[in-house]
Amino acid sequence: MIQDIFPSRFDNQYRPIAPENGDFLLHYDKEGKVFVQIKEGRILFTKAEDGPIHRPVYLFSVDEQKYFLETEDEPQSREGYTYLAVRDIRDEGMGTEVFAAFTAFHLWKWYADNRYCGKCGKPFGFHPKERALCCPDCGNVLYPRINPAVIVGVINGEYLLLTRYRRGYGHNALVAGFTEIGETLEETVAREVMEETGLKVKNIQYYKSQPWGMAQDILAGFYCEADGDTQIHMDENELKYAQWVKREEIELQPNNLSLTNEMMRMFKEGKR
Repeated sequence: MIQDIFPSRFDNQYRPIAPENGDFLLHYDKEGKVFVQIKEGRILFTKAEDGPIHRPVYLFSVDEQKYFLETEDEPQSREGYTYLAVRDIRDEGMGTEVFAAFTAFHLWKWYADNRYCGKCGKPFGFHPKERALCCPDCGNVLYPRINPAVIVGVINGEYLLLTRYRRGYGHNALVAGFTEIGETLEETVAREVMEETGLKVKNIQYYKSQPWGMAQDILAGFYCEADGDTQIHMDENELKYAQWVKREEIELQPNNLSLTNEMMRMFKEGKR
């Protein structure tokens, strides 16, 4: 999956430091596209020495390589580089660069959406000791937002419930949705399956989790079984496809980045 970068090591501990030569400096435009070069199958980011820097903030490191974010969305221009959507980066394959682009996007989105204090309206500043924004006027402190969501593999004997979204990603997927306030993850599983497909479920079992920076998520994967009537009543506002697919006929996604694809593959290979 996208976070599986072993033997490299991801370190997200915040450091109040400035970028130095050799450090990656990631630029995102107002639409959330990242400024990169694709060269020989690799994703290349700009570095601190490549140009002027405006209000950078430390993001994380992978091994000894440090990543920073340029929080001012000044348009960038550099030969061989272009702005790409994170969804397009996803199609470039595995590796630390894809994981870094997704994780940096999560933090970029949070910084971009919280330029001003929600209590007094004054500009936020960076907290001097931790990953947070701090208002110098009223003292309000804001921490990054993480959205809990579920991915659900619904099983009916030798069949798995596959879906495709009405908009966005065009390959096979599983029922998915965000956890509402006051809900447990298990309750989210049952509600989302009912809302999207009209099915009741039982024997809900946790499988694995995944950070998914594209939507600022922490995804929790669950398997469960259809309970009773297995006729699908698809929510056509959310989905354009929802069908029971036999184990050996499951068509996987084109890469192995997502928890969704791993869960489909596990069932297809008879491991669930």
